[in-house]
Amino acid sequence: MNKYFNVIIEKDEDGYLVASVPSLKGCHTQGKTLDELISRITEAIELCLEVEQEEFKPLEFIGVQRVEIIR
Repeated sequence: MNKYFNVIIEKDEDGYLVASVPSLKGCHTQGKTLDELISRITEAIELCLEVEQEEFKPLEFIGVQRVEIIR
């Protein structure tokens, strides 16, 4: 059975791409290219699923909203 995960991708100040999976605690990684990042986050997801040993219940993807905080 295929499982699908929502992955958030951002770029840090050093130019690395950073991926995180909101539905899996502690599931994140980084890479220099998108191909490298996808390969690494796929591996991270598989490892997180092995550790959790629970039935995965995906979060429903609604969208992404950028919020500005003025200080």
